Amino acid sequence: MKKHFFATMACSLALLLSALPVMAACGGNTDEDDDTTIVLPDQDTQFPELPEEALPDEGGQPDSPEAPEESPEQPEPEPDVPDVSLHAEYVLVNTNGLNVRRGAGTSHPSLGQVDRGDMLHLAGKKGDWYETRYRGGTAYVSAKTAYTSVAKLEKADEAIERVIDEGLSLLGVPYVYGAVRLHDGRGNFLKNFTTDAFDCSSLMQYIFYKGAGILLDVTTRTQVKQGTPVEWKDIRRGDLLFYTNAQRYDKTGVERIGHVALYLGENYILHTASDYAVIEQMSATRQKYFITGRRVL
Repeated sequence: MKKHFFATMACSLALLLSALPVMAACGGNTDEDDDTTIVLPDQDTQFPELPEEALPDEGGQPDSPEAPEESPEQPEPEPDVPDVSLHAEYVLVNTNGLNVRRGAGTSHPSLGQVDRGDMLHLAGKKGDWYETRYRGGTAYVSAKTAYTSVAKLEKADEAIERVIDEGLSLLGVPYVYGAVRLHDGRGNFLKNFTTDAFDCSSLMQYIFYKGAGILLDVTTRTQVKQGTPVEWKDIRRGDLLFYTNAQRYDKTGVERIGHVALYLGENYILHTASDYAVIEQMSATRQKYFITGRRVL
C-alpha cells in the first residue's frame, strides 16, 4: 500500500512540475493585472448552430456573390432604309392665272402664271407656300386649297425619272420656234445653245441627253424614227408622244408630225408649245392629233 501511495504521489508531483512552465507562459503581461476568468464549457454544453449562409465553404472563404446573369443580347438595330416613294408628287393648280413667285409670300415678284389643270414639281412646303422649280430656279406658289392641291403619279425606273427631273426644272421657260439645239443629233454640241428658250423637239433633245445621255435628233420628224414604236394602249411614263397639228393634218408619212411631248402618266404630258414649258393634261384635241409613241429608254 505504501509503495502504491508513494508511486501515486510521485506521478502527481511530476505532472504538477511539468505544468509550471505552461502556466507561467499563459500568465500574460505581468505589468497589468488581469482579472479575466476563463471558464471552459462542460462537455454537455450546447452551442447554437450558425445559419447555413454564414458557414464558410470548404475552402475556408465565404461564398462569393453570384455573378450577375449576362443581359440577353440586344438585336442590332437595322440599318436605316431610305424611304423611297413609288410615286412622284406634284402641285396641281386649281385656278387660272396663279402666280408663281420668287419667294414664299405675295410681296415677292411673280415669275409667271400657271392655269387650272397645270402641274408643277413639289419640292417642299414653307408655311402656306409650296416650293417648286420654275425657269431653272426655286419658286413658290400658294398652298391654300382654293389655289392648289397635291397630285401623285406613279414613278418609272431611275433613268426615266432623271429625264423627267430635267424637264421639271425648265417649266416656265419660254417657247421659241427653232430654238438653238444642244447638239446636232450626232453629239456635236453647239456653242450658242442656251436654256433660255426651247421649242418642243429641242426640249426633248436636251432633257434626254442631260438625264440619260441619249442623243435625240434635231426635229420632231427625225426624232419619230428613233426608238421603238408604241401604240396608244401601251403608252407608259417616259415615252415620247408624236402629234400632228392643224397645218399638217392632211399630210402623209412623217410630214404629218408637228409636235412631240413626254408622257408622265394619268394623261399628263410635259412639253412646250405656244407659250412656255408646262405639265398639263392632254386635251381632247391633242389626243385626236396623236400619231404614234416612241420608246427610246
